[in-house]
Amino acid sequence: MQFIVLLFGALGFSLVMVTGFSAGRQPDLVLRDAALGCLAAAIVGKWFGHVIDQAFAQTLAAARAEQQAVAEKKESARPPAAPAPAPGRARPASAMPPPPPVTPLSGTPESRLVNKTKTTTP
Repeated sequence: MQFIVLLFGALGFSLVMVTGFSAGRQPDLVLRDAALGCLAAAIVGKWFGHVIDQAFAQTLAAARAEQQAVAEKKESARPPAAPAPAPGRARPASAMPPPPPVTPLSGTPESRLVNKTKTTTP
Protein backbone atom coordinates (compact mmCIF):
# COMPACT_ATOMS: atom_id res chain seq x y z
CA MET A 1 0.00 0.00 0.00
CA GLN A 2 2.84 2.39 0.81
CA PHE A 3 4.39 1.76 -2.59
CA ILE A 4 1.18 2.76 -4.36
CA VAL A 5 0.85 5.96 -2.30
CA LEU A 6 4.49 6.89 -2.95
CA LEU A 7 4.20 6.06 -6.65
CA PHE A 8 1.05 8.15 -7.12
CA GLY A 9 2.55 11.02 -5.09
CA ALA A 10 5.70 11.04 -7.18
CA LEU A 11 3.69 10.90 -10.40
CA GLY A 12 1.47 13.75 -9.25
CA PHE A 13 4.46 15.88 -8.24
CA SER A 14 6.30 15.34 -11.50
CA LEU A 15 3.21 15.82 -13.66
CA VAL A 16 2.32 19.15 -12.03
CA MET A 17 5.96 20.29 -12.04
CA VAL A 18 6.47 19.53 -15.74
CA THR A 19 3.16 21.15 -16.60
CA GLY A 20 4.00 24.28 -14.55
CA PHE A 21 7.47 24.74 -16.04
CA SER A 22 6.23 24.13 -19.57
CA ALA A 23 3.59 26.85 -19.00
CA GLY A 24 6.37 29.30 -18.07
CA ARG A 25 5.35 29.90 -14.46
CA GLN A 26 7.65 31.05 -11.65
CA PRO A 27 9.62 28.22 -9.91
CA ASP A 28 8.24 29.00 -6.43
CA LEU A 29 4.67 28.74 -7.68
CA VAL A 30 5.45 25.57 -9.64
CA LEU A 31 6.97 23.87 -6.57
CA ARG A 32 4.01 24.89 -4.40
CA ASP A 33 1.55 23.53 -6.95
CA ALA A 34 3.65 20.38 -7.36
CA ALA A 35 3.54 19.78 -3.60
CA LEU A 36 -0.24 20.13 -3.63
CA GLY A 37 -0.41 17.86 -6.69
CA CYS A 38 1.73 15.31 -4.85
CA LEU A 39 -0.65 15.35 -1.88
CA ALA A 40 -3.76 15.07 -4.06
CA ALA A 41 -2.31 12.25 -6.16
CA ALA A 42 -1.18 10.37 -3.02
CA ILE A 43 -4.73 10.54 -1.62
CA VAL A 44 -6.13 9.27 -4.92
CA GLY A 45 -3.47 6.54 -4.93
CA LYS A 46 -4.43 5.46 -1.42
CA TRP A 47 -8.09 5.24 -2.45
CA PHE A 48 -7.18 3.30 -5.61
CA GLY A 49 -5.01 0.89 -3.60
CA HIS A 50 -7.88 0.30 -1.19
CA VAL A 51 -10.24 -0.46 -4.10
CA ILE A 52 -7.73 -2.92 -5.57
CA ASP A 53 -7.25 -4.62 -2.17
CA GLN A 54 -11.02 -4.98 -1.72
CA ALA A 55 -11.44 -6.45 -5.21
CA PHE A 56 -8.61 -8.92 -4.56
CA ALA A 57 -10.13 -9.97 -1.22
CA GLN A 58 -13.57 -10.47 -2.79
CA THR A 59 -12.08 -12.55 -5.59
CA LEU A 60 -10.26 -14.78 -3.11
CA ALA A 61 -13.41 -15.19 -1.00
CA ALA A 62 -15.43 -16.17 -4.08
CA ALA A 63 -12.77 -18.67 -5.15
CA ARG A 64 -12.66 -20.24 -1.67
CA ALA A 65 -16.47 -20.49 -1.56
CA GLU A 66 -16.46 -22.17 -4.96
CA GLN A 67 -13.79 -24.66 -3.87
CA GLN A 68 -15.75 -25.49 -0.72
CA ALA A 69 -18.94 -25.98 -2.74
CA VAL A 70 -17.15 -28.36 -5.11
CA ALA A 71 -15.64 -30.28 -2.19
CA GLU A 72 -19.04 -30.57 -0.47
CA LYS A 73 -20.63 -31.73 -3.73
CA LYS A 74 -17.97 -34.41 -4.19
CA GLU A 75 -18.39 -35.56 -0.60
CA SER A 76 -22.18 -35.76 -0.88
CA ALA A 77 -21.90 -37.71 -4.15
CA ARG A 78 -19.62 -40.29 -2.53
CA PRO A 79 -21.58 -43.41 -1.46
CA PRO A 80 -21.73 -44.00 2.29
CA ALA A 81 -19.09 -46.30 3.70
CA ALA A 82 -20.18 -49.87 4.44
CA PRO A 83 -20.34 -50.70 8.14
CA ALA A 84 -17.64 -52.96 9.55
CA PRO A 85 -18.64 -56.63 9.82
CA ALA A 86 -19.65 -57.86 13.23
CA PRO A 87 -17.11 -60.06 15.03
CA GLY A 88 -17.56 -63.77 14.33
CA ARG A 89 -19.53 -63.24 11.14
CA ALA A 90 -18.24 -64.18 7.69
CA ARG A 91 -17.06 -61.33 5.56
CA PRO A 92 -18.42 -60.88 2.04
CA ALA A 93 -16.32 -62.27 -0.81
CA SER A 94 -15.20 -58.82 -1.85
CA ALA A 95 -13.70 -58.28 1.60
CA MET A 96 -11.85 -61.62 1.68
CA PRO A 97 -8.07 -61.44 1.44
CA PRO A 98 -6.52 -62.72 -1.80
CA PRO A 99 -5.49 -66.39 -1.93
CA PRO A 100 -1.84 -67.24 -1.26
CA PRO A 101 0.45 -67.38 -4.29
CA VAL A 102 0.85 -70.72 -6.06
CA THR A 103 4.26 -72.31 -5.50
CA PRO A 104 5.90 -74.50 -8.14
CA LEU A 105 5.81 -78.25 -7.58
CA SER A 106 9.00 -80.06 -6.70
CA GLY A 107 10.66 -82.42 -9.16
CA THR A 108 11.02 -82.44 -12.91
CA PRO A 109 8.14 -81.94 -15.33
CA GLU A 110 8.31 -85.61 -16.36
CA SER A 111 7.96 -86.83 -12.80
CA ARG A 112 4.95 -84.59 -12.27
CA LEU A 113 3.34 -85.98 -15.40
CA VAL A 114 3.98 -89.54 -14.23
CA ASN A 115 2.58 -88.80 -10.78
CA LYS A 116 -0.61 -87.39 -12.27
CA THR A 117 -1.25 -90.37 -14.53
CA LYS A 118 -0.78 -92.99 -11.82
CA THR A 119 -3.97 -93.95 -10.12
CA THR A 120 -4.06 -95.72 -6.88
CA THR A 121 -6.92 -97.86 -5.80
CA PRO A 122 -7.56 -98.51 -2.18
